[in-house]
Amino acid sequence: MSVLELLTQGDGVSRSVAALLLAMSISSWVVILWKAWLLRGGTRDVLRSIAAFWQSATLSDAEQRLKAFDRATLVGPAVSAIKNAATDVSGATLGATTGDRNQRLTRALRGALHGALRRLQSGQILLATVGATAPFVGLLGTVWGIYGALSGIAGQTGGFTIDKVAGPVGEALVMTAFGLAVAIPAVLAYNVFGRVIGRIEAELEGFAHDLLGSFGSAPAPAAPPPARPMPVSA
Repeated sequence: MSVLELLTQGDGVSRSVAALLLAMSISSWVVILWKAWLLRGGTRDVLRSIAAFWQSATLSDAEQRLKAFDRATLVGPAVSAIKNAATDVSGATLGATTGDRNQRLTRALRGALHGALRRLQSGQILLATVGATAPFVGLLGTVWGIYGALSGIAGQTGGFTIDKVAGPVGEALVMTAFGLAVAIPAVLAYNVFGRVIGRIEAELEGFAHDLLGSFGSAPAPAAPPPARPMPVSA
């Protein structure tokens, strides 16, 4: 029995389970294809973008050079944030005036880094959910199909034979296979993308740390402790 037949010929529960698995499959494959396009360069594009930044003469030149390497726009926001934070002294917002230079740069880099990580992590929860629940949804459809098949056979006359059980039960087992077919690609994609995202995240965090160290101001030396008064003997 095909998925189309399950949707058209099964009862309400079977149709609902098949439709849910079909929706989970479509949504997971949309996320897989989108994330494969987003991460198509992997860490290579990030490393090339970081190298292009350090080889640039100015921040404006770096922004222009990054357009050729930063296809996923992961490094560019940090460079733009550091440029805006370093040059914005107009006092138009609290972010531009509150705290010293290092604090302003830290806020700008944190916002840019979190934005890039949100893009990288988007869709991972859906893949994990589909990979964890699709087999059980398929098993639910199988159990319900077997129950319906046995209930129908029990009401028939002519005795119990294996050929009366094999067909309905075999059709019910298709739901389990469908659930596994939905879950396996989602689990594989989640693991592969997770490893790539972890490497990219480490590179971006290191780059943000280097930017803060290069464009931030050196901390002021701590004041020496006050001298303790010496007791005067009588």
